[in-house]
Amino acid sequence: MTAGQDDQQGRPEGQGEQQPGWPPPPPPGQPPHGPGPYGQGAPGQHPYGQHPYGYEPAPAAPDGWGPDAPEPVERPLAVRAGLGAFLAALVLSAVAGIATVLNWEDFLDWTLAQEGTGLDDPGLEGVDVEQFAELALQISIAVGVLMLLLQALFLWFAWQGRNWARIVLWVLGGLTLLTAPFSAGSSGPLPFVTTLTWFQIALTAAGVVLLAAKASNDWYRFRKWQLATGQR
Repeated sequence: MTAGQDDQQGRPEGQGEQQPGWPPPPPPGQPPHGPGPYGQGAPGQHPYGQHPYGYEPAPAAPDGWGPDAPEPVERPLAVRAGLGAFLAALVLSAVAGIATVLNWEDFLDWTLAQEGTGLDDPGLEGVDVEQFAELALQISIAVGVLMLLLQALFLWFAWQGRNWARIVLWVLGGLTLLTAPFSAGSSGPLPFVTTLTWFQIALTAAGVVLLAAKASNDWYRFRKWQLATGQR
């Protein structure tokens, strides 16, 4: 028996020189079978960098809101009463407009008789003053109808919880209150229309105050969160 045969018989199987056709052993710290198929990473790592189980991470909360939703708030009485006051003011304005149309000749004569309206200005010489006054009344009624429709639209959005619509109502209500003395003093020859104008001003003031109450602010804040998160 030769020395080479003694060495082969003395070694345990699997030790010694590498057998032909076998891959080299992995370096320390690397998985024994190398990276997984199709570009997969080490065991325990999800393939392709996707989230396990096929679910994506939860979306982040909207800016300015915490992870939890605010407590549900029902539409408070302040909102309902405030928008109701604005709606009642619109109804009175519509009634005043109808009274103006039904008493057209009286309002036209009253407009012609007003002092300081500029209708007797020398620069208007040769102009049909009556026709000019009639045109002014028609334009005033047309603008009033347009404003009624716009305010009705803003009321609808404010009822749905749109805060921007509430702000628009505040602005329009503030303009109404600022021009209240002029509006009531030049409402026309009919005392009935003048009375309606004063009631309209009072209802507008009530609507502005009620929509600015704390309960209204809380509800619009809750509705803002609902709209921002798609929970209509």
